[in-house]
Amino acid sequence: MCKQDQDRVHLFEGWAETYDTRLRKDQATFPLQGYGEVLDELVRRIQAAPGLQVLDLGVGTGNLSARLVWKGCAVWGVDFSAEMLTHARAKLPQGILVQADILKEWPAEIQRPFDRVVSAYVLHEFDLEAKIALLHRIASQHLLAGGWIAIADVAFPTGEARAAASRRWAENWDDDEFYWAADETIAACDRIGLDVTYRQVSACGGVFTFSAADRG
Repeated sequence: MCKQDQDRVHLFEGWAETYDTRLRKDQATFPLQGYGEVLDELVRRIQAAPGLQVLDLGVGTGNLSARLVWKGCAVWGVDFSAEMLTHARAKLPQGILVQADILKEWPAEIQRPFDRVVSAYVLHEFDLEAKIALLHRIASQHLLAGGWIAIADVAFPTGEARAAASRRWAENWDDDEFYWAADETIAACDRIGLDVTYRQVSACGGVFTFSAADRG
């Protein structure tokens, strides 16, 4: 593991104990404004229902997956932080949770297709190229027929809106993060044959869905 990866793991390991408390406190401010509403929108968008098989990338302490389990979904989760997974297991005793880096080789437990692959407030850690490569990998290898991907994250409708947000929230803006812009994401996904929908939910959060484009 390179030093950068080690630093990320140590950061999230340190957050695990207080992560949910921080979320409750920070939901009124950037970058987590509307966090609960954004997750609820993702659950609606994927039509969560009993028996749906869902993989949660970057499951963290299990906030999104807990909503999915409540809807009757069968949930698999992956995270690179052992401490985060410890907290997730307390919420998701019936889930299958594994430790891995989602950008690297996936463990055997999740080397299979799913009805939905979801992620919440994780992929802004990666630049657009890495995001698109991961989406392409999931769409080509890890979706059942008719399945799709849904992502809830810090996001804006356009690059211009993101730039305006960086000025509005300059005090809290992190230049080392890669916050989504829907326009550039849609353009990049068109090149790899993915259809994209996007809905802005809060001032700084939204939900994407991705599915194989019908080129017929």
